[in-house]
Amino acid sequence: MSHPLILALCLLALSLPATAATQPWQSLEAGQKQALAPLARQWDSFSEKQQKALLRVAKRYPTLSPPEKLRLQQKLTAWSKLTPEQRMAARAKYLALGKTPAERAAKLKQLQSQKPLPAASHRVSPASSPSAVQAASSPVNPLPASAPLP
Repeated sequence: MSHPLILALCLLALSLPATAATQPWQSLEAGQKQALAPLARQWDSFSEKQQKALLRVAKRYPTLSPPEKLRLQQKLTAWSKLTPEQRMAARAKYLALGKTPAERAAKLKQLQSQKPLPAASHRVSPASSPSAVQAASSPVNPLPASAPLP
């Protein structure tokens, strides 16, 4: 599981409103408690939906590499220390950015499908080519004077 997806699940889980049917911290299994330890103090105040989303993260915890586990623990610890206002701001930022990965992926795919420009059309540094300085300083006339306009 990638880091952004783990973070997204955590943010989503922690942004859902509280409800009555929740699972107490003491009823969690040892592995779940290990994965979600940074949230132990707040666990009982989370809604059922928040808890279920976090339990899904905890279920994947054993499959994470050690660096991924460390990163998850760090993110959960940082989240647990935020004030309610900071959490709200983080959720708003996440929601605003949540739409952009697909857009970025589409743009990247579009750029990759385009053919690269020929070497002659690449921008040349004026310091590396005296002729480039002269060409850049002279006016460009794309059409001959005798050519009719369309």
